Amino acid sequence: MELTDFVKIYGNILTRILAWCRVLAIIALGLMVVCILIQVFFRYILNNALPWPDEAARFCMLWMTGLMAPSAYRWGSFVSIDIIKDFMGKTFGGIFNLLILVLGIATLFVALWFANKHIASGWLFNSSSLKIPLSLIGMESIRIKLAWMYMSLPTGFVLMVLVGLELIIQQVHTLLNSNVSYPSPYDKISSATE
Repeated sequence: MELTDFVKIYGNILTRILAWCRVLAIIALGLMVVCILIQVFFRYILNNALPWPDEAARFCMLWMTGLMAPSAYRWGSFVSIDIIKDFMGKTFGGIFNLLILVLGIATLFVALWFANKHIASGWLFNSSSLKIPLSLIGMESIRIKLAWMYMSLPTGFVLMVLVGLELIIQQVHTLLNSNVSYPSPYDKISSATE
């Protein structure tokens, strides 16, 4: 198996994973909007604010971000300054881009370490207002642990590391073989739905 074949297989697997993540992120965005609308209605129309919609909206926002950030990273949608890379020419620009990708992966590993520590503390604390309303069926309600909210951090970071590895492999392969070209990540969006 050639490196190009490996990158294509890895890219296809990653495309499918990220497509599902985008679906879940869209659902989280929709739920976030519903929570905010509920809060606006109760606070300003009924003049009786509910305690849970704000925290539920934050919960959904964190998960939406953690699930969408890897796709944005893959598409090159993060803020970047390409003028330096473009000024350096193809070879030196490619090496510079590779260095930036490696530094990005290193940063993500540090962030992952901190996120895991944050989750560990999240199991100690309950959400102030979110709970599973088992009282509706005669049982005691269960307060949701903050760790469930914080898990969006390592989920997003791990997926971004997987994307970063794909980008590094593609960049190294392109530097070693100038005849190799990979499709735009936008092309991969349509293949995920097929």
